[in-house]
Amino acid sequence: MPQPARTAIVTGASRGIGAAIARRLAAEGIQVVVNYASRPEAAEQVVQDIRLAGGQAYPILADISDPVAVAVLFDQTEMEFGGIDILINNAGVIQPGLVSLADTDMALYDRLFAINTRGTFNTLKLAATRLNSGGRIVNLSSSVVSLSLPGYAIYAASKAAVETMSAIFARELRGRNISVNCVAPGPTATNLFLDGKPPELVERLTKQAPLERLGNPEDIANLVAFLVGPEGAWVNGQTLRVNGGIV
Repeated sequence: MPQPARTAIVTGASRGIGAAIARRLAAEGIQVVVNYASRPEAAEQVVQDIRLAGGQAYPILADISDPVAVAVLFDQTEMEFGGIDILINNAGVIQPGLVSLADTDMALYDRLFAINTRGTFNTLKLAATRLNSGGRIVNLSSSVVSLSLPGYAIYAASKAAVETMSAIFARELRGRNISVNCVAPGPTATNLFLDGKPPELVERLTKQAPLERLGNPEDIANLVAFLVGPEGAWVNGQTLRVNGGIV
């Protein structure tokens, strides 16, 4: 008897890495909730792409920094697909260019931590009781945490907190057969990453990795698909840096 399809929530899935993850998981037969906080047309396009390819997808608006909205996201997912097996915390924001710690205002600090850190906390808190046993959680971090680049102190700190929460949460879920891992991309060719960067900076970042290219969203999506698939079952409590060898 065929196994019922698994269901994944992918936060921030209307574009970039999140959209690539949503499409990749759908190609594996997973029912995907395409979460978005803005750009409903982009989210709908991802859903339509998945459906045209024979997959199952459903868009849900939710600001993950708001715990009430996250609860609605989980409720709507369960109503649409009957349960939740996979949570991909991809939604995040990056700061506008290099900003030293001394020059970071409270509005930027609060925005980075509200989405990157509190947003992940909000979904993990609900996943503790509402994710099906045997489920998988993948949280997106950043290789900036290990690079310790000047100008990224607050952004890196918001992602370092995600890595720490993930490692501890993996242990707190003992007995549920749920794995929790982090994926930490390096420079990846998305609009979010490329916007506002001069060509010479992009060229320098491209040459940083020994493989001499930027990552692409599919590089990240392939690793996420491995972690939530049967081959990734024994990986738990880890942060995997996928950056072409930069660090």
